[in-house]
Amino acid sequence: MMGSLFAPKTVQAGSAHDFSFKTIDGQPMPLAQYKGKAVLVVNTASQCGFTKQYDGLQALYEKYKDKGLIVLGVPSNDFGGQEPGTAEEIKDFCETNFSVDFPLADKQVVSGDDAHPFYKWAGEQVGVAGRPRWNFHKYLIAPDGHLADWFSTVTDPGSDKVTAAVEKLLPAS
Repeated sequence: MMGSLFAPKTVQAGSAHDFSFKTIDGQPMPLAQYKGKAVLVVNTASQCGFTKQYDGLQALYEKYKDKGLIVLGVPSNDFGGQEPGTAEEIKDFCETNFSVDFPLADKQVVSGDDAHPFYKWAGEQVGVAGRPRWNFHKYLIAPDGHLADWFSTVTDPGSDKVTAAVEKLLPAS
């Protein structure tokens, strides 16, 4: 029995659909509501050198939302304290500066021991190399809920790499 104290911590979940966030407005947002759709989950920040990626995320969402893509922004203050605002401030910033209308979660911890369970699960799926190291890290979830791919911060949402991965998963393409 003592050996179990030293077992690695794992998040017991079969798919991304087993997790839930809260919306930036405080409402439940179970990922199960996106079954049958591809979901790009991105940890975001308003005061980051990569904040301009909101434009690319919104463009990607507009291009593919009718074909089954959801972009989900997950604000986080984990890296460089670059998302210090309240939910209202973050939502206003995104809508005013980038016309964001894709779903936004409430601010979350995305790295380390206190990470949201989705991020712990995703990190276990991809290993150390695929865990968020900075803002605008991207996880691509397949319509069946499995983690299909991940993209580092520097990978632009409009890049051929992201676009090809998204198109491959779209249920209505």
